[in-house]
Amino acid sequence: MFSFLKKKSPETSASIEQPDSTIPAAPAEDTTLGLFGRLRQSLSKTRSALSDSLSSLILGRKTIDQSLLDDIETQLLSADMGLEATDHIVKALTQKLDRKQLANPQALLDSLKVELAAMLRPCEVPLVIRKSDKPYVILVVGVNGAGKTTTIGKLAKRLQGEGHKLVLAAGDTFRAAAVEQLKVWGERNHVPVIAQPTGSDSASVIFDAYQSACARGADVLIADTAGRLHTKENLMQELEKIVRVLRKLDPDLPHETLLVLDSTTGQNSLNQARTFHKSVKVTGIALTKLDGTAKGGMVFAIAKELKLPIRYLGVGEKVDDLRPFEAEQFVQALFSDN
Repeated sequence: MFSFLKKKSPETSASIEQPDSTIPAAPAEDTTLGLFGRLRQSLSKTRSALSDSLSSLILGRKTIDQSLLDDIETQLLSADMGLEATDHIVKALTQKLDRKQLANPQALLDSLKVELAAMLRPCEVPLVIRKSDKPYVILVVGVNGAGKTTTIGKLAKRLQGEGHKLVLAAGDTFRAAAVEQLKVWGERNHVPVIAQPTGSDSASVIFDAYQSACARGADVLIADTAGRLHTKENLMQELEKIVRVLRKLDPDLPHETLLVLDSTTGQNSLNQARTFHKSVKVTGIALTKLDGTAKGGMVFAIAKELKLPIRYLGVGEKVDDLRPFEAEQFVQALFSDN
């Protein structure tokens, strides 16, 4: 059928990991804070760098003038919002000031929040698992260390909770630790993991996993891939090969290409997103490690330039710390005092 792939049954050519009671349970969610409280807590560093500074800057002035707008521009840039997003915000505020729509500093701050939410709102597009696409294939891509495998585990848990039957594909065959990590997540969530020996062809692993998912009647197949620097053309070509293999099985595959971006990289994540989108047509983004960075302003840079759906935010290490993105809630958490 495909000359470049080994013609083996997915039940024999790949190892199918079964649950192991010796694997420690994943940390449970701290429910005392609630969903909004957890998001607010995770954004504490970005809030300190962005919203707290902006609030002090704006509310500390008695009048609104061009000097204040210049200071706002500087603050937005220093918070990794990027040139395009910052320019858009400052122009919108300037126009309102010229039209006498900003009577006082509080009105300016409120208007800033409105503009920030409006910039993010087009990216608030939840991931929808279509029943007509079975198995629904999610290809997870990103650079080394972005948190792809951990995101897969958390996503698997979330989709399980929604009633979906899953299969995972250990497509990162270059790093043995990635395969083992995915197996641990599979065991925790009682999800079969299709894997092959280190160094195997990633496209072959995902091909086998797709066949297995079909045979098992799975609703969703989530496929991990090796982390690759977006600047390495040969590695990006390998990723393109995976997509070509999937499309020989079904021209609509993958149904979702989820790019995992490490928020701590700031503006560099925007460069990564550009390159991955050019190579494999990214359909959604998951932003990880928001709890460990002051560079959360990069969310606005990505939203303004790429306008790609932001599916999830990674707000911590707990199993339930992968949350659907909501624009209003994100801005509210950034500027909330309690």
